[in-house]
Amino acid sequence: MTLHSPDRSRHYPVLVVGGGQAGLAMSYLLKDQGIDHLVFEKHRRGHAWATERWDSFCLVTPNWQCRLPGFPYAGPDPYGFMVKDQILAYLDAYVGHFQPPLCEGVTVTAVTREAAGGFILETTAGRYSADAVVVAAGSYHNAALPRLAERLPPTITQLHSSRYRNPQALPPGAVLVVGSGQSGCQIAEDLHLAGRQVHLCVGSAPRAPRRYRGKDAVEWLERMGHYDMPIDQHPLKEKVRGKANHYVTGRDGGREIDLRKFALEGMVLHGRLTDIADGRIMLGDDLARNLDNADATAARIKASIDAYIAENAIAAPVEPPYTPPWQPENPPLSLDLAAAGITAVVWSTGFRADFSWIEVPAFNGRGYPSHQRGVSAIDGLYFLGLPWLHTWGSGRFSGVAKDAAYLLERILARAPRAPWAIDGPVPDLMGEGLANIAASR
Repeated sequence: MTLHSPDRSRHYPVLVVGGGQAGLAMSYLLKDQGIDHLVFEKHRRGHAWATERWDSFCLVTPNWQCRLPGFPYAGPDPYGFMVKDQILAYLDAYVGHFQPPLCEGVTVTAVTREAAGGFILETTAGRYSADAVVVAAGSYHNAALPRLAERLPPTITQLHSSRYRNPQALPPGAVLVVGSGQSGCQIAEDLHLAGRQVHLCVGSAPRAPRRYRGKDAVEWLERMGHYDMPIDQHPLKEKVRGKANHYVTGRDGGREIDLRKFALEGMVLHGRLTDIADGRIMLGDDLARNLDNADATAARIKASIDAYIAENAIAAPVEPPYTPPWQPENPPLSLDLAAAGITAVVWSTGFRADFSWIEVPAFNGRGYPSHQRGVSAIDGLYFLGLPWLHTWGSGRFSGVAKDAAYLLERILARAPRAPWAIDGPVPDLMGEGLANIAASR
């Protein structure tokens, strides 16, 4: 249910900012406990999925990992990968399932703290007050375009990956994709499969196997507990939040992305883009190293699966080690864009977070939320849906329910005398059998 005119005169125990999967998950748990709240969404639910993804976009994790609280995936293809329209349909069905107090088209312009506690939210629909605020607005707010982009010739079309839609929308000619994270590799593949000449600047993003020893690698990693590993147990600790995701795809039923194979098929691979001048791009001499490091990450994942299989005496087919089918030989350190026929550049260079509208001292020196498992140092202010909020699954459909349930515990414990509080432990709000999904597969 979309609330077009929520009551501005009322004080709410909880206000949620963001109506994507994280905000909706939080709303489900709050509503289940009878806690009065609103969810503010500046666009429409699923806006980023609808408007910041290309036409052939699909999930890279299997559908069975889509388990919003009270609404695990129940479709006909649990081992498949939902495409963009199916993701939007899943979110729409979730809203229809529990009818959240969702206020679409309402932008929160400021969050401030009251002197006596609690919060004031200034919105395009008026002012609201709350005891607690859950910020579920993600962290992919502004496209991160490097200033180098200003040096490209004006004849070249350039756009951020969030604005790429399909090969036909770009002018005829070769396309340069800058960045080899998930988006960059998948967009390069999309262009490559359409028969476009693609140049790809390869960075340090790791790659992952799709299937290994009879199962999707995600299923093995789920069984091994990787998606539930807390960030404080990860070897990189807080630094892992800044790492690029492993590139792999769910396209056409799922497969690995092997850039070396693309090179054999005609895609031109380069090292990092380091400079642009006089219609030329300058390139690093790190292509071979970046490809080798990506392969090494995939090999480590396979080795960890091998160890798990051996330790648990699991019968699984054996696969030979990966053999690189292509090696770069003296790749050029510069490229004349016109001579290469490049007419468009897709910048797959990520996003910058913008929490400047939250006027509360809850951020580190880079303006990113300081928190422990989503709980900030400011009493009553919480964050949800951030990558590696607590685990690898935190920013995904797979882990947001657990994070939301934890925040609910903290909200309930914060005000034990409130009329909506409960005594004793918080019940299992994650949906029947959800906690045992991995064990049952």
